[in-house]
Amino acid sequence: MHFALLSWLARDGDIDWSRAIVDSCSVRAVCGGTQTGPNPTDRAKRGSKRHLICDGRGVPLAVRLTGANRNDSQEALAVVDAIPPLQGERGRPRCRPVCVLGDRGYDAAAIRHGLRARHILPLLAMRRTMHGSGLGRWRWVVERTFAWLNQFRRLRVRYDKRADIHEAFLSLACAVICWHSLGRGWRTA
Repeated sequence: MHFALLSWLARDGDIDWSRAIVDSCSVRAVCGGTQTGPNPTDRAKRGSKRHLICDGRGVPLAVRLTGANRNDSQEALAVVDAIPPLQGERGRPRCRPVCVLGDRGYDAAAIRHGLRARHILPLLAMRRTMHGSGLGRWRWVVERTFAWLNQFRRLRVRYDKRADIHEAFLSLACAVICWHSLGRGWRTA
């Protein structure tokens, strides 16, 4: 359902392919289960991590679920590859943005090389530099999308042991966000 709504948005020209923003957030997994791991930011309690890529307007293009101890840089290219091919008004289906923005967690030579091999411009913040990379004026969009996902009570804390059930609810929440974006209900950018 999420991909059907994405293709509907693409046909209407409501997907901003000029940039995509990638980020991740951890969620506590109370009952454990598959795709959980010790959360390094929550005193090694069990948790899962959501890796999300959204377009310039905050529409979620793809989401992946891993253990909380999985590094962002290990899932960056996988989440970019998870973007489905979307048919626009005319031409070939499109599945890659012009550039990908990310924070310092994605600063790796392999990611930059992988994005360039996919003909995507990497705009990733550099490690060991002063704060104020200037990417914050675009990166807030993915943080807002995470806030929208956390509005769904079922997704704030992971109570499901089975990862496929949690991924299904995550996909359903992304579909609801796409539906509201289609109806111009939540769009502010």
